[in-house]
Amino acid sequence: MQKLNFPSYSFRFKNSENKVAIFDEIRKKFILLTPEEWVRQHTVQFLLQDKNYPKSYLNVEKLIKVNDLKKRYDVVVFQPDGGIYLLIECKAPEVKITQDTFDQIARYNLTLKATYLMVTNGLNHYFCQMDFEKETYIFLKELPNFSND
Repeated sequence: MQKLNFPSYSFRFKNSENKVAIFDEIRKKFILLTPEEWVRQHTVQFLLQDKNYPKSYLNVEKLIKVNDLKKRYDVVVFQPDGGIYLLIECKAPEVKITQDTFDQIARYNLTLKATYLMVTNGLNHYFCQMDFEKETYIFLKELPNFSND
C-alpha cells in the first residue's frame, strides 16, 4: 500500500482468498484492505496514538440518514455527553480533495452537528471548526488533542 502522510503505525493483516484484510480495532474485525480503508485505519491510529482520543469515543463506518437518504460516515469521535465532537471523511489517496468533498461532509454535519471536521485522502489533511451561528467553518492548522475539560 501507498505511503501516507501520517506517522508510521503497526497494523495486523491477514490474507484470505488472495485478498488482504486489515484489522480494525474499533470494529474489532478484519476489513478488506482498499486504498480508502488504508487511509481510514491510519486516521484512526492518528486519533488514538497522536491525539490521545479514547478508543471508546470512536465509531467507524455507520449509517446515518441525511435528508431521507442513507449515507455512511467514515469516522466520528463522540463527546462524553454523546454529542459528536469530530466528523471525519476519508478518501482514497488518488482522490483529490475538492469543494465537493467539503460539501459532502457539511451535508452530513447538518444532521450530526460535530464541532470539528476533518477531510483526508491520507496525503492531504484538512481540519475545520464549525461556526454554527454563521453557518460556516474555520480552517485550522491541526486538530485539537483530546482533553477531558
